[in-house]
Amino acid sequence: MPSTLSSLLPDVSPWRSSPDFRLLWVQGLITNFGSFMALVALPLQIKELTGSPLAVGAMGAVELVPLVVFGLYGGALADAVDRRRLILWTEAGLGFLALVLLVNALLPQPLLWPLYLVAAGVSALAGLQRPALDSLLARIVPHDQLTAAAALNALRWQLGAIAGPALAGLVVAYAGHGTAYAVTVAGFAVSVLLCLRLSPAPPAPGAGRPSLRGIAQGARYAWSRPVLLGTYAVDLAAMFFAFPNAIFPFLADELDAEWSLGLMYAAGSVGSVLLGLTSGWTSRVRRHGLLVVLGAAGWGAAVFAAGRFDEVWLVLLCLAVAGAGDMLSGLGRSTIWNQTVPEELRGRLAGIEVLSYSVGPQLGQVRAGAMAGWTGTRPAVWSGGLACVVSVGLLAAALPKLLTYDARTDEDALRRKAQKEAAAPAEG
Repeated sequence: MPSTLSSLLPDVSPWRSSPDFRLLWVQGLITNFGSFMALVALPLQIKELTGSPLAVGAMGAVELVPLVVFGLYGGALADAVDRRRLILWTEAGLGFLALVLLVNALLPQPLLWPLYLVAAGVSALAGLQRPALDSLLARIVPHDQLTAAAALNALRWQLGAIAGPALAGLVVAYAGHGTAYAVTVAGFAVSVLLCLRLSPAPPAPGAGRPSLRGIAQGARYAWSRPVLLGTYAVDLAAMFFAFPNAIFPFLADELDAEWSLGLMYAAGSVGSVLLGLTSGWTSRVRRHGLLVVLGAAGWGAAVFAAGRFDEVWLVLLCLAVAGAGDMLSGLGRSTIWNQTVPEELRGRLAGIEVLSYSVGPQLGQVRAGAMAGWTGTRPAVWSGGLACVVSVGLLAAALPKLLTYDARTDEDALRRKAQKEAAAPAEG
């Protein structure tokens, strides 16, 4: 029994071997907690000001263009500048935008337009920051610990996703939006202090200035790799069709369970955390493409079931199962990216990853809001889950190399491992 239990518990090797990983883990936990407080408070405030599901779903449209533009540029920037400095300044910018939300919430009559303006600004800064964070992981963590690091990062993210939304619902209900935004501001302030302690992360030797040509080079590399292309396409399809978070306030009303709103936002993270707490076995997996496909299909099937049930507790259970599927797929994607992408292209490929990871949910919010206004809330949920399962199946059939990916035999994975081992003495 002890050996079985130890094989299921998370592999904490990256925490022990990398001080920078420990700092980023703690910093991310604090930032995520505050960010998820705002994630619930912001759409709820728009709902209270407008009463329109389309207005809430429009957040996705407002965030989309900045995310695309700055995500791609942020990828090129991450290959050309010190990634630590880029993370630090964008984190400070996100804290300033949270302060704007706080000031607006304290007005006698809060305004609607600053909410959309801040949403666009957060999207732009997140697009700049995310490639630097993602591309830094493979540099600070040993090659054979990348899956474990991805699991620990996902666990950290989900812990904030559980505590933030669950408490946000209560905080907004009893203390107002301003208090939720104040917690977000405090979280970013602490995060900036932790980022100051990170080791410098200068660009690779010979790195050029950010340019359209450099971005195109990264895009050509991704397009030429069916495995990478498959991870992007599967994630984009899953999030576009089966990301109903924007209409959770209306789903809670329809189920006559307004009290469950915070739990709906947190349920997926509960499932992800449960998988993360038993993720030790994932360090021994080598078929990570299979994880991507099975996890995404499971996510869609669970969202479909959530839209079909009338009992709120069954809906919450389905959302938790969906979260576990999403984390499983995410572990596969993160490991493939970190195992195969060469160091000199990591930022630009991370910029493309930002698009697949983030554009899908933004478009998914627009889809869910528009569909809910047309067919009703619950049909918008279950139809999206069904479309997710179908699309993931079609993509898996069209990109068979994704299903057969094996870290022990894939040429790009072996080349990246050799590159990491060759760079280790110089970094030491």
